[in-house]
Amino acid sequence: MLIQTDPFRDLDTLFSRLSNRQQNASGVMPMDAFRRGSDVWVHIDLPGVKAESLDITVERNVLTIAAERNWQRQESDQPYFGERYRGVFRRQIQLGDGLDLQHLEADLHDGVLTIRIPVAEQAKPRKVEIGQHRPSAAEAIETTAGAAS
Repeated sequence: MLIQTDPFRDLDTLFSRLSNRQQNASGVMPMDAFRRGSDVWVHIDLPGVKAESLDITVERNVLTIAAERNWQRQESDQPYFGERYRGVFRRQIQLGDGLDLQHLEADLHDGVLTIRIPVAEQAKPRKVEIGQHRPSAAEAIETTAGAAS
């Protein structure tokens, strides 16, 4: 049996949830994002979230992840703690112009959502070759003094 020794714990939990929702919804979706090679990787912790409850959309360079985690108590359940977030939550990530959003891939494994976004070809570094010297327009025009006489 579990015993809750802090009578104000439920109030603290309630206030922290409300403040997280209003100020920073990412508190329930911790994220890492990094570039590796020619891809941008995003890892988001979503323990207890089923793939069917995920909604991932891209619109105008904004990646939106919405998820839902629920637990339905039975009438005979006697709760001791209720600290895990339940319900619908979402996170939006502003993406740069240099990403290939048409080839974005997502996978959910062991409670971690992994999103791979390729860098667009036009945004990848490229080598610029130096060509041979070409005459400028001023050098290409030959004039002779006194030819108009």
